Amino acid sequence: MVAAGFIGASVWAVRTPYPYAGEPIIVAAIPPPEELKTASVTPPPQTEDETQPVEEVVTSDEVIDPEPASKTPTTGGADVYRTENSIEIAPRRQLRAAPVAELIDGSQLPRIGDDNKRPSDVYARLTPKAVLNSGRPKIAIMLGGMGLNSKLTSMATNQLPGDVTFAFAPYGENLQEQVNKARANGHEVLLQLPMEPIGYPANNPGPKTLLSDADAKANIESLHWHMSRFAGYTGVTNYMGGRMLMSIGALKPVMAEIQKRGLIYLEDASTSVTSSSGVAEEVNLPARHAQVVIDADPTADGIAAALQKLEDEATANGYAIGTGSGLEVTLDAVRDWSEKLKDKGILLVPVSAMYKGKLSG
Repeated sequence: MVAAGFIGASVWAVRTPYPYAGEPIIVAAIPPPEELKTASVTPPPQTEDETQPVEEVVTSDEVIDPEPASKTPTTGGADVYRTENSIEIAPRRQLRAAPVAELIDGSQLPRIGDDNKRPSDVYARLTPKAVLNSGRPKIAIMLGGMGLNSKLTSMATNQLPGDVTFAFAPYGENLQEQVNKARANGHEVLLQLPMEPIGYPANNPGPKTLLSDADAKANIESLHWHMSRFAGYTGVTNYMGGRMLMSIGALKPVMAEIQKRGLIYLEDASTSVTSSSGVAEEVNLPARHAQVVIDADPTADGIAAALQKLEDEATANGYAIGTGSGLEVTLDAVRDWSEKLKDKGILLVPVSAMYKGKLSG
């Protein structure tokens, strides 16, 4: 069932002028949280007819040995050319369907499995060492609001290269099905976590928003509800949160719980004043902050300018993370832009790559 409140507050996913810049323009009444039901994360049935290759679980420590001028297949059918000037990764390497049984507990929440298998690793899109250790600039793109508009989510799933990461909102319909379709097309997934913005409750991200003045137990219960909506995510990213992200006391137990469950945290580029970096370090949670909102100006020219800024950031510092939303204009712009990156000597990587190898420091 689609939660009308979140779609009203998050109408940017379809038509809002400032889709991911922090505050919604249109505010609608939010239905009682009790009306929402947790989505099923029952492991999907496997059939004998499944013939597409499924990417195996590979840890970030596995090394691809350089072999000049050679081309050899890697896990999942991707081809990697071993020279620095011609690294090539197949755009759509199918990721395994979620959930993986050993990575969910009895409450359908993510957990660390046997042999320290973490959702952040198992559900991640494989980024070979040849890419991680390349001297080329690297860019990760995360597009949020997925799952709210099935048409746009399907468009993104089918048209964008697999290295573009999706963040699914917790209020959509048929979330597990949509997530697994995205993963089948190679897209890594994050959980978008509604957090208290400046101006709350007039600006309301949706039911069970994490609040700066709520006690730890209440926020953890809300966090668990959101986490149980679907499986297959490598980590968590904020949705709004201008006030929550400034509250060290409210953030610490939430981030500690995210870390306990083997996940990573990405903060979108719409937030400028935040306490998340220090809190994440204190609780040993792998965390990153994006540099650019690519569709704060949701026009073709505005997005093109933002993507150029992202390229400049990556060229200057070695890497950059951009965040945006699932607007059609954004999808078109990212698709066309990504096709030209190879000629610019820039590598497009999933968000998880920003926590590995040379990029992890």
